[in-house]
Amino acid sequence: MKPPSEETITRSALARMSGCNDARLKQIVRALTRHLHEFAREVNLTPEEWLAGIQFLTDVGHITDHKRQEFILLSDTLGLSAVVDLIANRNRDRAATESSLLGPFFREGAPMLPDGADISNGARGEKMLVRGRVLNKRGEPIEDAIVDTWQASGDGLYDLQESDPERMNLRGKFRTGPDGRFSFRSVKPSSYPVPNDGPVGKMLRALARHPYRPAHIHFMIAAPGYRTLTTALYIKGDPYLNSDVVFGAKKSLIVGYRQSGSNGASADAVEFDFVIAPNGRPRTRR
Repeated sequence: MKPPSEETITRSALARMSGCNDARLKQIVRALTRHLHEFAREVNLTPEEWLAGIQFLTDVGHITDHKRQEFILLSDTLGLSAVVDLIANRNRDRAATESSLLGPFFREGAPMLPDGADISNGARGEKMLVRGRVLNKRGEPIEDAIVDTWQASGDGLYDLQESDPERMNLRGKFRTGPDGRFSFRSVKPSSYPVPNDGPVGKMLRALARHPYRPAHIHFMIAAPGYRTLTTALYIKGDPYLNSDVVFGAKKSLIVGYRQSGSNGASADAVEFDFVIAPNGRPRTRR
């Protein structure tokens, strides 16, 4: 038996995966192993530092539950979620609306609401009207698309962070009409810090990073025959647009408020046309 070296351990670890029958799993774990070993060599990782990293990941797991996903938060703040999103959309139809991050506060089971409903349920904040259309890439309206939306309050909190997290608020689903339109009322979202009372917050402070996201409204839009679009609209003028802690803001998704009045009431309005792509990859132009 030859004495082990840094390189022979890496080769042995990779060789021991050769019997894996799942080609994709083998590809992923082999690449992960190579990069982890190279990372350790690059930074001359000490046993104490590696144990500190293990403890950090253990703490991330301990604080994670059905109300708080610290691992998603870790992925988001390291920029990994944004990279994975861009990889998934490398071949997106350029006529379609850009994607953005799902985030850790999405919830299944938001209520289906009539067009024009108020999703804020009396939450404090300035009133806001959201109007939009769901279109195909030819600019034609898509009827019966489901628009799932969720947002933080004017205080910068999602319902999962409130005193009664079982109660859904500031979220709902809407069905588009024959003209592809939908609308709802709410309160203006504000920029807010991501949860920073746990291990990810400690990491951000240690790295001298702020924890803030710019004000935004999330959307997940689905229709038969089309790729589901997960995106968000970001509010123009927010001071954190260029330093979003999770790297999610994109120029094409920045919108400003417009003055709107109806039924004797006025509110600032957000208006946007969402373009969704058909299922399947777009053809490569020759």
